[in-house]
Amino acid sequence: MLLARRNNDSNWMSNFFDDFFDTDWMPRMNGTAPAVNVKENEKQYEMDIAAPGLKKEFCRVDLDDSGNLRVKLENKMEHRQEDKKEHYLRREFSYTNYEQSYVLPDDVERDGISAKVEDGVLHIVMPRKAPEAKVQKRIEVG
Repeated sequence: MLLARRNNDSNWMSNFFDDFFDTDWMPRMNGTAPAVNVKENEKQYEMDIAAPGLKKEFCRVDLDDSGNLRVKLENKMEHRQEDKKEHYLRREFSYTNYEQSYVLPDDVERDGISAKVEDGVLHIVMPRKAPEAKVQKRIEVG
């Protein structure tokens, strides 16, 4: 088939790659969520959400009316003019919008939550409340 195409089409290499990278026969990764890591220590919980190319203006982190942490990443991909001498055979460098709510542990100090973006990772720090001292009290029985 490649030889027949070469004989009939002077641009056989381009057509070969177009056919090879045709996405109709390949599964697409639609609706994928970014990778999330969560760790804890005695002082805080830390959440890292990875999304290559992520900028802080694309992120929104807040607490909803139930006290859950809501993370929203919006696609703000710029559309650039492509060079007319070349074109993509397959293009997957685009991200859809992502929104997720996370139920927080009871010991999170909700007023102290902070977030920053660095190197394509949204880093959220959730400090823990100081443990309450256990009070022993004798209750008089009447």
